[in-house]
Amino acid sequence: MEKDVKVKERMLLVLNVVYHGRIAAQVAKDLHRSRSWACQWLKRYDRQGLDGLKDIPKSGRPTELPEEIEYEIKTILTDSNQGWTTKQVEELITKESGIRYHSNHIYRILRRWGLKQKVPRKVHINTASAEEKDEFKKGQTNICGHSTRKEEKERLYHSITG
Repeated sequence: MEKDVKVKERMLLVLNVVYHGRIAAQVAKDLHRSRSWACQWLKRYDRQGLDGLKDIPKSGRPTELPEEIEYEIKTILTDSNQGWTTKQVEELITKESGIRYHSNHIYRILRRWGLKQKVPRKVHINTASAEEKDEFKKGQTNICGHSTRKEEKERLYHSITG
């Protein structure tokens, strides 16, 4: 039984196209994927079978952070109710492991762990009272620069009509 969601999605593509005879572009659209994505995975399935639907391990520099310490840090971050900034995570990693990472890399580590950094919320400035809003609306001018105040309109009307 496959546990990786991405592999299951690719298997669903193959099942619908190869075994149910559906059009690859339509299946890709139903899965909210591109046609090129569908063609790529169908080619890999043709060449390698079911194993071709699995992700190939990516090369690169191995992490310096030992797995035990990484697990401890992830546990600390997920168990706390507060949000964490990248600076706080950077300090925590340095304190726990002695390894220093750049703040950009801390962001990548958080993403890899499935965590998001704390982002400040927008502060709404719209705190004026209803009376202040109403007074502001009364004092507006139109495009031609004429006042839109109700009292001035009424005065002008009465001066014209007598």
